[in-house]
Amino acid sequence: MAALKSRWQNYIDGGWIDGGAGWLEVINPGTGEKLADQALADAGDVDRAVRAAKRVHDSGALTAMRPVERGRMVQAMGLYLLDNIEEIARLLTLEQGKPLHEARGEITGAARYFEYYGNQAETLEGRSIPLGAGYFDFTENEPYGVSAQIIPWNFPVEIAARSLSAGLATGNAVVIKTSEMTPLSSAWLARAAEVVGLPKGAVNILTGLGSEAGAALASHPEVGQIVFTGSVATGIAIAKAAAANVVPCVLELGGKSAAIVHQDADLQAFEAEIKRGIFTNAGQVCSAMSRVIVHESRHDELLERAASVARSLSVGPGIDRAEAGLNMGAMASEAQRDRAADMVRAAEQAGARVITGGRRMNIPGAFLEPTVIADVTPDMPIAQDEVFGPVLSVLKFTHEEESIKIANGTEYGLVAGVFTRDLNRATRAARQLKAGQVFVNQWFAGGVETPFGGYGKSGYGREKGREALWNYVQTKNVAIRLE
Repeated sequence: MAALKSRWQNYIDGGWIDGGAGWLEVINPGTGEKLADQALADAGDVDRAVRAAKRVHDSGALTAMRPVERGRMVQAMGLYLLDNIEEIARLLTLEQGKPLHEARGEITGAARYFEYYGNQAETLEGRSIPLGAGYFDFTENEPYGVSAQIIPWNFPVEIAARSLSAGLATGNAVVIKTSEMTPLSSAWLARAAEVVGLPKGAVNILTGLGSEAGAALASHPEVGQIVFTGSVATGIAIAKAAAANVVPCVLELGGKSAAIVHQDADLQAFEAEIKRGIFTNAGQVCSAMSRVIVHESRHDELLERAASVARSLSVGPGIDRAEAGLNMGAMASEAQRDRAADMVRAAEQAGARVITGGRRMNIPGAFLEPTVIADVTPDMPIAQDEVFGPVLSVLKFTHEEESIKIANGTEYGLVAGVFTRDLNRATRAARQLKAGQVFVNQWFAGGVETPFGGYGKSGYGREKGREALWNYVQTKNVAIRLE
């Protein structure tokens, strides 16, 4: 394994360059120690990246290719990631904190996006519209030109791959702004673009503060569309900047997702869903199972099982947790850890009961004990606000209608779930839950092929699946009058 570089640069117009805003220390959340220095881009760097991407688009270098050829290049980027999975996963774990086995899973997931959207490149077809003998009318789907993509820190490689692959497959040039918390692993996406032979400027990856580089990218007049994953407040700011230039956005803004557990649910099987749903990536998942709404007849049993899962987890540096199992790594930063711990303490003061966990761990790094909270009522902040940490809130219900009301009782609507052996009950819930994706008897069901996006303040637009492709193209109609 190669030694970790001490200084990392931005990738703009086919070259590695320093940033106009100086340097940023990247911290290993598993130890609290400095990992490396990352060059910070300023507004001038953003402008250079956008103009490079616009030049590539205007040249036709991407759109002139047969879509199958462009798709093969996109697929090859994913293969490059797989060829280097161990090195990328190690870097990802060191900068983000997740267990090494989860980091490997993230790289595999990123490669899958390149495979899927590479295969979709030649399937995005127009149609002819019959207008009678005197006309030939047809539609084409044209890329917006420059796709600006602002990436979060919880899955920095996979989420970047999700939008980068779709953007390239549809013929857009791309400018990515990474999170300043997890900028290093994204460099492998730039290397992949180089290796497969994409034109210089087709992929640009830079790191900068949201207030400077992010704002400059979202408001740049040459940007054709924006993809953002992150907080509601930042999403609103990006949407306002985009509106000033009349630019479309895809916004994925998180959630407060609920699993409804009925009296006939298999609680033994549900233990695995608790582990996967709330403790994967230390709960730093926008679609995490952060609330469980359980029928009162099964409440005590579920609470005991959830606490058992939480207590069974081995928590520590992700780099030491290479194998899948009952383990959890660090949160992405001490600030994130402290915010989650403070929310747990506030819930306890409001009358909730901490069954297990909830405390900062007395070891170096950004660690929070896996946490289960009971006696949570729907109006408590812990049941309304996204924690983005390993904290499970358990609520109870008496009647089916009550469970739906509680589940829908937040400003979010990203995903939801229902656990029951009754198909009719599950179908009723799926239709009534106000969420962009509903899981039945398994959390995180679906895959790259299935559309993903939210209702309410969870955002708008869809990522994943063929539905995502429509975010990256605009439809042109051509009407020809025949003599």
